Amino acid sequence: LCVQATGPAAQSARRVVITGVPDGLLPDDVMADILIIHFQKSKNNGGDVEEVTYPTKRKGVAYVTFEDQEVVERVLGKDEHRLEDRRLSRYYPLKVTRYCENVFGSVTSVLNLSVFKDQFVLEELLQELQKKSTALSFGPLQPNGHISVQGSFPAMKLLRDFLLLKAKSLSEKEKGKERKSQQSPRRRLQQHRRTREASQFVQGADGEKQMVVLDTDTYYYMKHFFPKTFPVNDDVAISASADGDITTVYIKSAGSRSDPRQVLRVKENIENQSVKLHNDLRKERICYERHTREEKERYKRVCTSLKSHHPSVLTIPYDTHIDVIGTSSEVFKFTKEV
Repeated sequence: LCVQATGPAAQSARRVVITGVPDGLLPDDVMADILIIHFQKSKNNGGDVEEVTYPTKRKGVAYVTFEDQEVVERVLGKDEHRLEDRRLSRYYPLKVTRYCENVFGSVTSVLNLSVFKDQFVLEELLQELQKKSTALSFGPLQPNGHISVQGSFPAMKLLRDFLLLKAKSLSEKEKGKERKSQQSPRRRLQQHRRTREASQFVQGADGEKQMVVLDTDTYYYMKHFFPKTFPVNDDVAISASADGDITTVYIKSAGSRSDPRQVLRVKENIENQSVKLHNDLRKERICYERHTREEKERYKRVCTSLKSHHPSVLTIPYDTHIDVIGTSSEVFKFTKEV
């Protein structure tokens, strides 16, 4: 499909990200020529280069687009890339990775569509969601109304906003029907339960309580480097609940005299910051699952000792690995030193 695709999608499939490009040694156009020469050489598993983007907004990072996607696979398969040229005083190791537009390729979430089952045929609702969110991948609809969805966070956010509007409209219709019609106690109880579920799903429409769904690693990075995004004061209360790749942040008014608009401003700031980081961050994983406990502790000590040299890099240690999060160039330098 990638080979047959046209336009930006096809170009992205033929592009790689180069980190470790020596910065400031030569004029930018000269460095771009050196990169072209390197990635056209057969000894580097290269081929015809369509375009080199250098410099980029990230220091030491370049984008190379090949004319043939097969060259991408060959270049990625080479164990080591050394940038060598008579205009350089020494060789420089390069890291080549597959191009992707977002920090974390995709995340998976489980939607509970059962709150809509009395108003919609769920299969038809699913078809509407699939048409609305073509960038997302939907799993099979389960008998209990649950369905797995996979895709990028921006696409997931659009889907969430669409469902919130659906739930809100249903909630308002339910309230109108209850006022106008005489129904049995059992029927009223059923409608009240559905209304309550929908209102819980859409809490925040009035500005008093809001919810933001974030990538967990992005959330950790924001908490560490941008703590003011999550203000702690008498007006707003913020809590977070992590569930694997996803962290849900809840924002609500802290007191009866709090301004509901402050809650909306905090929510907007969190969303804007997360979108910016989603486009800028990259993650590398240092695995040590088969190492001894002493070796794992050594890795952790090394990461701690290097933090002062890489102040914009966040490391998150786990039992089997360490996640390194930051910009492409910083992550590459940090993991190389480790």
